[in-house]
Amino acid sequence: MLTGSDGEETEPDSEVPADANPMVRAGIDAAALKPAECEVSRAVDLPVDRVAIDYEGREHFPDAATLEAIATEKSLYVTTPVRADGFDPLGDDSLLDRIPDRARRLLVAGHGAYLDESEASRAIAPRFGAAREVAPDAWIGTEGVERLALAAGGTQYELLSRSTERDARALRAAGFDGEIAVYAPTVLTDDEDAVLDGVGAYVSRRRPVARALPDGGGEGSDDGGSPPTDATATGRTREVLSAAARDFALVGSPETVRERVDELRDVGVDRVVGYPARGIDEFLS
Repeated sequence: MLTGSDGEETEPDSEVPADANPMVRAGIDAAALKPAECEVSRAVDLPVDRVAIDYEGREHFPDAATLEAIATEKSLYVTTPVRADGFDPLGDDSLLDRIPDRARRLLVAGHGAYLDESEASRAIAPRFGAAREVAPDAWIGTEGVERLALAAGGTQYELLSRSTERDARALRAAGFDGEIAVYAPTVLTDDEDAVLDGVGAYVSRRRPVARALPDGGGEGSDDGGSPPTDATATGRTREVLSAAARDFALVGSPETVRERVDELRDVGVDRVVGYPARGIDEFLS
């Protein structure tokens, strides 16, 4: 089920016009935007009711006016790392003042790239618990902390992976009746070069992919140390990355992506959140 801006639940439209927006044709019902990559105020023009703002460090966090403008037009979700200064429920939570009351939070442990040494050393479990007390409707990011996230309760917010369908079935079979949301980098084209340019570097960092890449594989560099992971990848590296893009991202024509989205819904996933890996314009076209 999807929920419109008026709060009423509706069935996904199975008869989408061929000339509809690609994101609509793909069946993705929410978008995740990175403030370091795009002007997030453009979220109001997206053809979905839900928009999530990712966290890429305090210096990129949108101001209160920008978040309020989005929240006026969309159901806004804001990623807040519970270990980061500004969002720490057991310490400095001063950045919460920027988030509109009508917005919902996405509680995550926080990616190490956006945490300093002190922040990264903070305990996650008590911060999830404390944050949930003040934001009981928050989604909980599960990456790397699956058991803690499940214990915290609420919507389980997972990264798309090879095991997503199996994991969702297992949760439902075990009696979990809360929401399951899945985040996936998205490239709405079947042009293989465009796919690798969009998500090659991302999938190369996923552990199973990194292990499968040839020796020296991983994110490309200009110093000759690692094979490239974009459209210039060749041989075994390209084969691994192309296969991994189908496991860890939503890629292909909008119709191909919709098939994968439908499969996710069939096993119990409630929300599919797409990150426009080639830029927001692809979701606006």
